[in-house]
Amino acid sequence: MFDGWHEFYGLLGTAASTLVALLFVAVSVGVGILTTERAGPTRLYVSPIILHYASVLFISLIVLIPTLSDRVLGATIGLCGAVGLIGSVVITVRLFRDSKAEFVDRFAYGAWPFVAYAGVATVGVLIMRSSQQAPIILAASLLLLLLVNIRNAWDLTITFARRHGDNAHPPNH
Repeated sequence: MFDGWHEFYGLLGTAASTLVALLFVAVSVGVGILTTERAGPTRLYVSPIILHYASVLFISLIVLIPTLSDRVLGATIGLCGAVGLIGSVVITVRLFRDSKAEFVDRFAYGAWPFVAYAGVATVGVLIMRSSQQAPIILAASLLLLLLVNIRNAWDLTITFARRHGDNAHPPNH
C-alpha cells in the first residue's frame, strides 16, 4: 500500500527529527528564562511540540518497515492517532483554562493537531480495510501536524526571545 512513498516518509521523518533537535537547542538556550513561575506555562507549549514531532517521526518510521502486515501497521498507526487525539484534548482543555493563551494558540496547539490525529486514527482503520486512500490521508495528516508544529516552534522561539529581552532590560524602578 505504501510502495512509492519511501522517499516521502524518509524525508518527513528526517525533517521531524531535525526539528526536534533544533527545538532542544532552542529550549537549552532559553533555559535561563524557564524560571519557576514561568516553567508551568512554557511546559504547556513545549510538551505538545515534542509529542507532535515524535509522532511524525514514529509514524514515518513505522510506515517504512517493509515486513509489517496491514493489520499490524493499521493498528499501530490507529493507536498513535488515538494517543494523539487524547493528548490534543488534554492540551486544548489546558489552553482554554489558561486565560493568557491567545486565540490562535488554542487552535495551533490544540484544535489543528486534533484534526491531524483524527486523520491518523482514521488511517489506521483504512489500512486494515486496504483502502487506497489511506496513504494520501496519512500524508496530509502528518504534513498538517508538521506544518502546525513548525508554526508552534517558531512561536515558542519568539516567546523565548521576548522573555530574554525582558530579562536583559529590566524596567527602571
